[in-house]
Amino acid sequence: MYLKQGDLFWGMDKGFVKEAMSATTKVNLEEGEVAFREGDPADSFFILVKGRIKLTLGEKSREVYVAYEPGEIIGWSSLIERDTLSATARCLEPTILSKVDRQRFLQILKKYPADKATLFQRVASMLGSRLVHLYPSIA
Repeated sequence: MYLKQGDLFWGMDKGFVKEAMSATTKVNLEEGEVAFREGDPADSFFILVKGRIKLTLGEKSREVYVAYEPGEIIGWSSLIERDTLSATARCLEPTILSKVDRQRFLQILKKYPADKATLFQRVASMLGSRLVHLYPSIA
């Protein structure tokens, strides 16, 4: 499966990767479909396997980012234990996601503290890259 080969889980404990994969569900979406909406419960996050997803904010659906790299996390609000998702994610083409259950994943992370630290460093790096991408549009 993708998760084992992607940068997000590269070099991590095989047991952790296996358990993380067990917490995922494959989601196939068509162009124009919404994976989640701003304000939805933050009970899961998604890892992009294939496709492109536009993330928008607010009533005017202001585009803030387009996820297109396999392994990118969307819906990451659930990883920082927010109650609701902060953006709407709409597919720009046929897309495959791995949906990861928040509670199961957080329980798995408790058993693998070194991998938890590595994962959050990688997520922080991913989010930093998004901010760099976003900066020109808000400056």
